[in-house]
Amino acid sequence: MLLVGNGRLVTRDAKNPFQEDGAVLISGTTIKEVGTTKALQTAYPKAEFVDARGGVIMPAFINIHEHIYSAMARGLSIKGYDPHGFLDILDGLWWTLDRHLTNEETRQSARVTYIDSIKNGVTTVFDHHASFGHIKDSLFAIEDAAKEMGIRTCLCYEVSDRDGKTKAKEAVLENERWIKHALADDTDMLAGMMGMHAQFTISDATMALAAEHKPAEVGYHIHVAEGIEDLHDCLRKYGKRIVDRLMDCNILGKKTLLAHCIYVNPHEMQLIKDTDTMVVHNPESNMGNACGCPPTMEIVHRGILTGLGTDGYTQDMLESYKVANVLHKHHLCNANAAWVEVPQMLFEGNAQIANRYFKRKLGVLKKGAAADVIITDYVPRTPLDASNINSHILFGMTGRSVVTTICNGKVLMKDRELQGIDEEKVLAEVREQARKLERSINA
Repeated sequence: MLLVGNGRLVTRDAKNPFQEDGAVLISGTTIKEVGTTKALQTAYPKAEFVDARGGVIMPAFINIHEHIYSAMARGLSIKGYDPHGFLDILDGLWWTLDRHLTNEETRQSARVTYIDSIKNGVTTVFDHHASFGHIKDSLFAIEDAAKEMGIRTCLCYEVSDRDGKTKAKEAVLENERWIKHALADDTDMLAGMMGMHAQFTISDATMALAAEHKPAEVGYHIHVAEGIEDLHDCLRKYGKRIVDRLMDCNILGKKTLLAHCIYVNPHEMQLIKDTDTMVVHNPESNMGNACGCPPTMEIVHRGILTGLGTDGYTQDMLESYKVANVLHKHHLCNANAAWVEVPQMLFEGNAQIANRYFKRKLGVLKKGAAADVIITDYVPRTPLDASNINSHILFGMTGRSVVTTICNGKVLMKDRELQGIDEEKVLAEVREQARKLERSINA
């Protein structure tokens, strides 16, 4: 057994939210008990002790929308790339990148992304993958990295007609193979969804093909109204708004996740609510691509299950927390906006979304929950208790405040040292693959 203690314990359990000198007892892959350090040390003297040294012990973070392959874009220079709008960014950068990816480059992207996730206290990742240069087995290449690094992962492949019907079908079949594989896995560390790019690159025929091959146990993971161009395309081609089209194609539902939702109106929000469909907000990506600010506060206020993601910009969920907080205050000209809504998305919404795909309770430290625990080195300058923890996290911590990361009961990082991972060797291999990719793109 593993005992994590001697820290300020934030559980996210409403019945026991905070303990000044708290501890978490881990047995196997689950939490066995939560209490004071003294009581648990007395009761379990033989448990291996992980000393928080007065820092904050919390549930590990969950990233609900990620693009692992974007790791290979960091520092990448593409000849002639000069975007003047969102479509230019997609075609000139992201689609150019994914058309050149090999499965080995995908695997290396995943390895470095998972290392960054561990360093930032993220132990569960929902990834949305694209590699139209090499589709078959690309999700399984990511799985290899997930197992190597010990990260819980839900994967999907980005179905799209942008490179033709043959590749669209290959993408559908890659999703089907992966989903069936994940459903057969009994570790509760793998899950799958039917991935889709966005409605403006998917025909009705391809949507029907995806539905035909989607196992009933899962839903869709799709970009929705990320750019105004997506909305205009749907209105021109189908005479309806995006969410209406998705409703008509039977895409919405409890297991479906809509990313972005920038250009959705109240009618569409109501459809999302009525179908119990999930939404994920990615503030840095939306700002970086100059796509606009989504009506996320209204989405949350309507009772739609909403989470927070990074879209590949970073693995630091607290960075997204900070950006979302100021974005909505600025956008709404309201200093009171986002205080409640954004932490609700990060600390509650992400866990609820993840638990529609994973069995063990995530995002909380209590008996029976998944043993996903982090320690930060944050020592409060002012009093810290259950009523103000979110403000302490917002203003006092970053992802790199994390010193120890435990996933599924396994210590992945201790005192900022990765466990069982030769980081220097991994990063050298990643850089070599990145050089090959850049040469391929700019040949």
